[in-house]
Amino acid sequence: MTAPLLSIRDLTIAFGPSTAARSVSFDIAPGETVALVGESGSGKSVTALSILKLLPPTAALSGQVNFKGKNLLSVSAAELRAVRGNDISMIFQEPMTSLNPVHTIGRQVEEVLAIHKGLRANAARARTIELLEQVGIPDPASRLASYPHQLSGGQRQRVMIAMALANEPDLLVADEPTTALDVTVQAQILLLLKQLQQRLGMAMLFITHDLGIVRRIADRVCVMTQGEIVETGPVAQVFDSPQHPYTKRLLAAQPKGQPPLANTEAPLVVQATDIRVWFPVKAGLLRRTVGHIKAVDGVDVAIRQGETLGVVGESGSGKSTLGAALLRLISSKGRIVVLGNEIQQKSWRAMRPLRADMQIVFQDPYGSLSPRLSVAGIIGEGLEVHAPSIGKAEREDRVIKALEEVGLPPETRFRYPHEFSGGQRQRIAIARAMVLSPKFVVLDEPTSALDVSIQANVVDLLRELQQKHGLTYMFISHDLKVIRALANTLIVMRNGRIVEQGPAADIFASPQEDYTKALMAAAFDVAVI
Repeated sequence: MTAPLLSIRDLTIAFGPSTAARSVSFDIAPGETVALVGESGSGKSVTALSILKLLPPTAALSGQVNFKGKNLLSVSAAELRAVRGNDISMIFQEPMTSLNPVHTIGRQVEEVLAIHKGLRANAARARTIELLEQVGIPDPASRLASYPHQLSGGQRQRVMIAMALANEPDLLVADEPTTALDVTVQAQILLLLKQLQQRLGMAMLFITHDLGIVRRIADRVCVMTQGEIVETGPVAQVFDSPQHPYTKRLLAAQPKGQPPLANTEAPLVVQATDIRVWFPVKAGLLRRTVGHIKAVDGVDVAIRQGETLGVVGESGSGKSTLGAALLRLISSKGRIVVLGNEIQQKSWRAMRPLRADMQIVFQDPYGSLSPRLSVAGIIGEGLEVHAPSIGKAEREDRVIKALEEVGLPPETRFRYPHEFSGGQRQRIAIARAMVLSPKFVVLDEPTSALDVSIQANVVDLLRELQQKHGLTYMFISHDLKVIRALANTLIVMRNGRIVEQGPAADIFASPQEDYTKALMAAAFDVAVI
């Protein structure tokens, strides 16, 4: 048998009294892809970071990380630097925080080539263009002067891949590289990685909580929970015949069930006609408007009481902009009627009494929850604004009731957002919206960054709250599996326009437009690669 390229034996990682990984052991052969899967906090990422000793100084490591027969945990700093970037490269989960915002992408890729390959000036530029072309960046020469914020999420991830592959490493460590990407972009990135792997003959350690991705890209899988690997084996074997209870639970944790039946005779809660949100493009010394970015361009929306409208499409299609426009969080053109009120011409002061009935749950709960307020303060803030006449005791009772409705114990109201997991923070964000007893709720990608089991729990929670209170939802997402479990009607957006709309069940069963078919194939076809 071929000797393993990477062999991890009895790796234990501790941060003070807490053990993040315990007796982890697995091998990766040359050219092989091994997936490390598990929920947030299972120890996946710290295991990956320990390979190149990228953990903070407070981490205590024991065991062996043997790469090409050499234990990387015991080599000198100089020897480790020679391995980093040259023999082993890493792609991180969030490219926007991994790329330097003040340097162009050209400079950042060229820096890797200068440090590791000694390339300078024209040679580094030519190689950078070649790498960006390999990873599918259109017109790469013109993109060298772009900054990270000027690229889409998929393009930023491609730049990270170009940097990681600049030195043609023997092992690529990919830490959740597709988590926040659209299904079509995700499929493109996975195909790109597989093609580059085959061309370069490199091995890959792929870390993810998405089991669909594991089927597409991995040869073997290691299932991890609470810092331990509980099951390992060929992908087909583990997926078709899981042995450990945790693996079985993980495989079963997909959003399930059907959306509540909609009443086609129910009154309209939201009706919008010809909604347009155009952002001006200015140029020249006098900053004259020379064109417009048509984020939303002539969209009609109708949502009935108790119904869920699903809005799907890739990043930049106008989904979130449409949701913000319907709530009058941004300016738009067109007619908007919410709960019988024509709101488009109302002043911000006149809108305030209506806000309690129109709520939103944002994509990133950590960014949308104030770190300075306790949970009680976060949830109760809306009551202070919209129900100032109620007393402190009643306000606290309503906060407790809201927490209990989303499955959190009352005592959590004294804690702060950083003390909770991602799924718990999203429940707090939902409680903040629900405490006001709204009639219409916009849910903007509320499950995109959550583990599959937590996603399923949040979907069940939203469905339960809808049935209990007769809520009307607008659910914005690029995750079609979640949308299928919640939406009664569906609109598919692209470039600010609706390309297909109708009953969700009909569109999922028989999409008519090529773009919708491509989205469905990327989301549900496990044989993309």
